[in-house]
Amino acid sequence: MPLSPELLAWRSDLLRPAGPLNGLARATQQRINKLIPEKVHAAITAAIEGMTRAMLVGSDFTTGSPLPPLSEGGLTLDERRARAAKAIDGWKKAAAAEGGITGFGGFLAAAADFPLLMSFKIKLLFEIAAAFGHDGTELPERLYILHIFELAFSDADHRARVLEAMDDWDAKPHPAHLNDFDWRAFQQQYRDHIDLAKLAQFIPVVGAPLGAIVNWRLVERLGHTAVMAYRMRAEQGADAPESDEEG
Repeated sequence: MPLSPELLAWRSDLLRPAGPLNGLARATQQRINKLIPEKVHAAITAAIEGMTRAMLVGSDFTTGSPLPPLSEGGLTLDERRARAAKAIDGWKKAAAAEGGITGFGGFLAAAADFPLLMSFKIKLLFEIAAAFGHDGTELPERLYILHIFELAFSDADHRARVLEAMDDWDAKPHPAHLNDFDWRAFQQQYRDHIDLAKLAQFIPVVGAPLGAIVNWRLVERLGHTAVMAYRMRAEQGADAPESDEEG
């Protein structure tokens, strides 16, 4: 079925080319990056890859049984969106508190914020997936969650490729192995997109309030992206049979 006007507008916004300020922001980011110790950069990079891999193979982020799919009745789409909104609000508050605390501790404490914030984001996405009737323990669902990350924290060119991969998700075959996922692109896009905002957290004194604000906004953006992605999936026929491949 055709997508609703709201979803079409959302997709159009995601695909809008980057403006001229993007180049300036990127240059600023590179200059600030040079001021941060290499061990901090290494810790952040390792944390991103380690956390995302753990999400796909571990059980720490499961949130219980998902709601029944929309096709089986139960809660309406609006009721599911309300559940997702409640989860987003809770994790925004937790992320803001955590960002404020780690912002007081200097370089290494702020570096610890990355894996903590990543775990909050992962748990939020599992809760939103369950609210929309999807089982986060299945490999195709976890890959979809990673694509939601990419939509929220990537440049316009990469988002276009991700949207193409996500379209008609439940009617497509999916990789049977985790190594088929492009981890390098995921990691680089995520870091390049959030680094400029998060680097302010390393600044003495002002790092704490900035860390709280940035974490709040990052979780809010991810939550909104997830809700729209699952709405898109529902409108495209998300209740088609799942892949038979095992992870």
